[in-house]
Parts: sequence; structure tokens; C-alpha cells
Amino acid sequence: MINSEKPAPLRSALLGSPEEDRIAHGFFTRKGGVSDGIYRGLNVGSGSKDNQERVRENRRRVAETLGAPLTHLVTVHQVHSPDVITVNRPFVGTRPNADAMVTATPGIVIGSLSADCGPILFADKDKKVVGAAHAGWRGALGGVLENTVDAMIALGAKRDRIQAVLGPTIGPDNYEVGSEFYDQFVERDASYKDFFRPSHNNGHKMFDLWGFIVGRLEKAGVNASALRQCTYADEDQFFSYRRTTHRKEPDYGRQISAITITE
Repeated sequence: MINSEKPAPLRSALLGSPEEDRIAHGFFTRKGGVSDGIYRGLNVGSGSKDNQERVRENRRRVAETLGAPLTHLVTVHQVHSPDVITVNRPFVGTRPNADAMVTATPGIVIGSLSADCGPILFADKDKKVVGAAHAGWRGALGGVLENTVDAMIALGAKRDRIQAVLGPTIGPDNYEVGSEFYDQFVERDASYKDFFRPSHNNGHKMFDLWGFIVGRLEKAGVNASALRQCTYADEDQFFSYRRTTHRKEPDYGRQISAITITE
């Protein structure tokens, strides 16, 4: 039986609106999809083991919500890299490896898939340039956020006019890491210790990926904020890789955060 419930994405007024700014966006949750079982809801992960016809229908619903056909919903093969692609038309054939996209072309919906990592949507409402990035700790540390900003500026955006909003991401109460993880950060920059606090488990710490991403964005000179929604804690709304791992489940779904300049 097809689920007739519509997607109910989270939104931020900072990124603009279709009516006033010709920019539409959504941080999509599990709501409004046709997948079931461990993929229940709006699973858009074509790399998952979910029924691919259901994934395709879920992706169609995402595109429709943002006023576009499925063919114009563009996602990349995310590999935790600092790489950004400028998009001016839908991809043909194999999706390229990258972790962020920018566009100034109306009608193209660019999306970031996530299941604990940080999905960040960007917009310069005046210049009509948008971006979507996927940043886990590796991508954020490696520069994907700054590279996305630079790619938007290359399309005409102004650094101090860019709004960057972090969507649903694993929160600091649920992101426990080991000492090697911590050492990697503080060896890069001693000030990064401020994004860690002690864990109840010896030799471990709790990592604030929310704060780390927003801090990097602010240092890049853009206007940064976060929805502060934890993917691990809210199973009803979000898929979570770490939650799935802890439960020893065989696979997991992915939600999407997407943005477009309307035609």
C-alpha cells in the first residue's frame, strides 16, 4: 500500500523562501516516504539495500516538494572528501565523487544525504547562489565547508551575505569517540579541544560536531547556524548510522537536505 503522507521537511527562514527569494529548501526527515522495515519512511539512499523502486519514489517526492521533477534532483557519491562540484545541469550516467555542490542555475535541486554526518545548506539570497554540503568530522576537518563557500563566491556570491544552516546531525550527547580521534584534532589545532568533553567511559570523549561545523563556517566568514536536531536521539524523525551500528542492524536509510533556485 502506497503511503499518501507527504514529506514534512524542516526549514530555516535564514535560507529564504520561494515567494520572496526564489529559493526553496528542506531538511527532509523520515516523514512521507514509502519504504518500510529498517528503512521506514523517506529513505533516499540509492546506496542502501532498500527496494530501489521505493527509493526512487522517495526521491521523486523530495523533488516534487521543492517544485522540480525527479530528473532535476542532483546528488553525488559522497566519499568524505573536501571536493565541491559546480552544477548547471542534471548529471548523466554515473554520479561523480564529491561531498558538496553549488549552483546558480534555476530548477536544479542539489541535495546532501546524511545519517549522522552534517548536511549544510547555503544560500546567498541576493545573488541567487546556493550550495549543499555533506560534512562528517573528516570532511569538516578536511575543508569541504570552506571549499563550498569559495565555490559559491566563484559564482558571484558575497561571503558576508552567505547563510549556512546545519541540518539534523548527531548531537554532542551521543557522539562518543576514542583518544586517537581526539588526538587527531588537537594535533591539528589546540583550540579544537573545546569541542570535546569527558565521557563516562575511560579513554573516551564526547565530540560536538554541531559546534565544530558551525565554528568552521563562522571562521570562513559566513553567517552560520544550526537546527540542533540530533539524528541519533530522534528515531521517529531521522535515520542514524551510529544507532544502526549499536543495534547491529544490517543496513540503514539516509535522509536528504536539499535546496534549489526556483524557476
